[in-house]
Amino acid sequence: MAKEVGNYNEDSIKSLDWKEHIRMRPGMYIGKLGDGSAFDDGIYVLMKETLDNSIDEFMMGAGKRVNVQVKEGVVSIRDFGRGIPLGKVIDVVSKINTGGKYDSDAFKKSIGLNGVGTKAVNALSSTFIVTSYRDGQSKTAEFSGGNLVKESKLEKSTEANGTYVEFRPDDSIFKKYHFVHEYIDRMLWNYAFLNTGLTLHFNGNQYKSENGLKDLLEKNITGEILYPIIHLKGEDIELAMTHSNEHFSEEYYSYVNGQYTTQGGTHQGAFREAVVKTIREFFKKDFDPTDVRKSIIAAIAVKVQEPVFESQTKTKLGSQEVAPGGQSMRSFVGDFIKENLDNYLHKNPETARAIEAKIIANERERKELSGIQKLARERAKKSSLHNKKLRDCRTHLDDNKDNRRLETTLFICEGDSASGSITKTRDVNTQAVFSLKGKPLNCFGLGKKVVYENEEFNLLQAALNIEDGLDELRYNNVVIATDADVDGMHIRLLLLTFFLQFFPDLVKNNHVFILQTPLFRVRNKKETIYCYSDEERKAAVAKLGPKPEITRFKGLGEISPDEFKHFIGKDIRLEPVLIDQRASIQEMLSYYMGKNTQERQEFIIDNLRIEKDTEVELVG
Repeated sequence: MAKEVGNYNEDSIKSLDWKEHIRMRPGMYIGKLGDGSAFDDGIYVLMKETLDNSIDEFMMGAGKRVNVQVKEGVVSIRDFGRGIPLGKVIDVVSKINTGGKYDSDAFKKSIGLNGVGTKAVNALSSTFIVTSYRDGQSKTAEFSGGNLVKESKLEKSTEANGTYVEFRPDDSIFKKYHFVHEYIDRMLWNYAFLNTGLTLHFNGNQYKSENGLKDLLEKNITGEILYPIIHLKGEDIELAMTHSNEHFSEEYYSYVNGQYTTQGGTHQGAFREAVVKTIREFFKKDFDPTDVRKSIIAAIAVKVQEPVFESQTKTKLGSQEVAPGGQSMRSFVGDFIKENLDNYLHKNPETARAIEAKIIANERERKELSGIQKLARERAKKSSLHNKKLRDCRTHLDDNKDNRRLETTLFICEGDSASGSITKTRDVNTQAVFSLKGKPLNCFGLGKKVVYENEEFNLLQAALNIEDGLDELRYNNVVIATDADVDGMHIRLLLLTFFLQFFPDLVKNNHVFILQTPLFRVRNKKETIYCYSDEERKAAVAKLGPKPEITRFKGLGEISPDEFKHFIGKDIRLEPVLIDQRASIQEMLSYYMGKNTQERQEFIIDNLRIEKDTEVELVG
């Protein structure tokens, strides 16, 4: 019998206007939605799309200051550029494919070129207000969900030229969202590093850079470097680089027209290739590329007339050509590095010697590890075939359909009961589970060899596919899901030590989270409330009335699969692992995971007192 299908006729064909399409398919425009826990969640993309317009004004020589404020979920941005032409204020923010960036004389080397960004912010905001100040006049328009609510007539104004935008993300789309100020701080510093001479102000703080990418590396590098940062600038290209004495992997910060391309692209690939080629030719030795690039920390920024990104979120550059004459990105970056890096090494022989010594040390270590690596990869491959540790998901980072790769998540669990509950409840398309057996090894101070010799570390590295960096990272979100007790906290620290010791860029690039699960379940016959703190427990008891049933969850294994679906679905609560950019990772690991010191003992005793006081209050 033929399979029955639904009716397909003229009534099946729908036409959506611009705002309806954006609200129905927001992922096409801003990537994933999220609640603000992750740095690439949609609310930050909305903020960035608005800021990009202000930065474009600065890049065109109009306005050296941008004011940013975030208060009670509302974002406001005021630049001092040219201001939107007053007769087009409404069109620019509400008519798709409308904007000044189609005019290459008005906006050269702009971040956005397709006229979508501000419209997406408008459509996805419950309130969106835009005011343009231009030549002694102003014009204001207010929208809700992309619909025009009201507009002002042209009014006289004493304000300086520029544009003011205020928006509140729509909480029917961005559920229970919140802004993490550390993410905004990083975003604004990136704008400052890439636009020397620009000053940004955010909630009382000032962001300004004099030395561009050199300042960026100095702010982001933790620990000892082998030689002073090499800083090179040219027409439409800037780079900074050094080698770390403490990190094992490559670490890159790449930008196009001020856009942070977190997934790299043709410019970053050209940089990696050109550095190897230039160093080989300088030393007249056929070094292995991995030995040259191991432990490198670098930043590269290029300006392109009409950049082609692989998605609206602009996280990866796809452009192959950068000049009207058809010069390839590979040639553009390669020629610059060949000339300028080669000249720098000739003028700075101490740096050249340090680089050569590092490459030789990397080569020696690689050869020592080669046999172990081969056996470890075979074990990891065999283990994955038998699915002993990893319950994989169907979608991976190379599957770009509907941006679901941004939702891919690996839960790292302790024990079979917790991993079993999550496995039964998870979204099999995007969520995978890795099961630990006991506590991981404390790897602080150990060499990379331990990653391959330790079965848990080897299999975890293979599951994430991070042996050679984050280019092929299989899960966008790495979530540590352990019990909220002493043992669970210890396992968290051991896993974070592993990541920070060998793959710090995984943490620095905000891929690592802690799963928040409820401490209490408060219920009566009509309602169940899950509580994540004692304050929430008290509020739930007050709401449900006298003598509700209160359950204290001692571990994840006590939470049934039916209940787990509430905690790893759309209402998932994730706490990002954030590293203070001013802190040395090695010093931090030494303090928490190294030998006992008097200072650490005092820290533990003080915090035990706090925990004891909390327990007494709970009992009382």
